[in-house]
Amino acid sequence: MNKNWCDNAWEASSLNYKKITELKFIKGLINGSLTQDRFSYYIQQDSIYLGEYGRVLAGIGAKLSNPTYRSLFLKFAADTVFVEQELHREFQKTLKSNIESETSPVCLLYTSFLHKQLAIEPIEVAIAAILPCFVIYGKVGNYIKANQTKTENPYQQWINTYGGEEFTKAIKQAEQITNDLAKNTTEEIRKKMIETYIMSTRMEYMFWDSAYKLEKWPLNEK
Repeated sequence: MNKNWCDNAWEASSLNYKKITELKFIKGLINGSLTQDRFSYYIQQDSIYLGEYGRVLAGIGAKLSNPTYRSLFLKFAADTVFVEQELHREFQKTLKSNIESETSPVCLLYTSFLHKQLAIEPIEVAIAAILPCFVIYGKVGNYIKANQTKTENPYQQWINTYGGEEFTKAIKQAEQITNDLAKNTTEEIRKKMIETYIMSTRMEYMFWDSAYKLEKWPLNEK
């Protein structure tokens, strides 16, 4: 049976996903031992990231000529990101972490990379860049749910969101669009899509890792 583009992209980046599941941050979510300061840092940076991610999704939607694809991407930008931001706001109340945070080095790198793909690359490549955020979060959410070792996990609401059916539905829709576009483009662009997809999975790893390390800018004196 022939693999579609998304299958090939996932196979090419599967080792990066395996490394993500081995991160201390993920292990801390699994057993509920992740310290509150690390989760708070993550929530703050992910809120910043999602704001930029939503803009890229909307930008992709505006560039798509297929009206069905366009409406779906605009829906991703409006609905999916809104739900995630609401979840973040709830955690910010619980964690008492409403202080505005500076964008971390990794968050800035990742969001700048996504904006660059949208600005200068073919639309297929831009979509390949945003896809790992969908796919990896879904897989990580399900992985954590399947391996949880604590019944009363303080991060259960977050886990349920990313391991839930609605998020899985959005992933499948995004993958179907990507497969259709990849099928109808050139081999050169498909290769660039794979390279971009892999790069985004690397940045997903860096994002989780930077949260555990409470990454800060050097030369940060004021």
